[in-house]
Amino acid sequence: MAVESFSPSSIADMVPRRSSRRSHAVFVALQREIVLGTQAPGLTLTELDLAQRFGCSQGTVREALMRLSEEGLVMRQPHRGTQVAPCDAADARALLQLRREIECRHLDRVAARVDAPLLEDLRACLDAMRNAARDGDEYRLSVQDRAFHARLFAAAELPLVAPILTRCLIHAHRYKILNSRPNRALEETAERHVPILAALEARDVAALGGLLGHHIATIVDFGPDLTDAEEIA
Repeated sequence: MAVESFSPSSIADMVPRRSSRRSHAVFVALQREIVLGTQAPGLTLTELDLAQRFGCSQGTVREALMRLSEEGLVMRQPHRGTQVAPCDAADARALLQLRREIECRHLDRVAARVDAPLLEDLRACLDAMRNAARDGDEYRLSVQDRAFHARLFAAAELPLVAPILTRCLIHAHRYKILNSRPNRALEETAERHVPILAALEARDVAALGGLLGHHIATIVDFGPDLTDAEEIA
């Protein structure tokens, strides 16, 4: 799994930076489409078709698909091609439980390392979420939302765990987007981070844990707790 940059300045900041600029552009475009559901779960992606679409070589496409495979967004199998990964409730529930364990278990380490740069970065992510919400750009909102949580966890200084959280985050957002009702309240989604930031600023570990736990469990708007198996159809 690739380790990501968490600067909130652009969409590209939430994707790995280890390939050509062209491959990176293809990767970002396909990531957007998979997260938003334009490329539906189970759809077969062919290198030739994508190369023609993006005006690049099949090698460039292959590089982008390999990176998407690392994120678990596509499944590449010999002689069977590449398919967009499924997005079902069982996977979502397992990843949410893992995400909640990662984010909420180590908040004492985060609180001990709260400083001005961390708070500044998180406020910048929040402002970027608000701007994306006002623009109606759900994908950009999801990128900045992921950046917020990744930057928060980075303060725990557990670099071997951070890439696991990164994967949990993108799949949580994908599930959220594909299963939410139409016309979601994007501005309210951004504002949900305000009390988390306030608890962090106060270094209130108990309040922060409660807020984060609820925030993670109710990812589909303000809906059901997906960590409860009885609430999964």
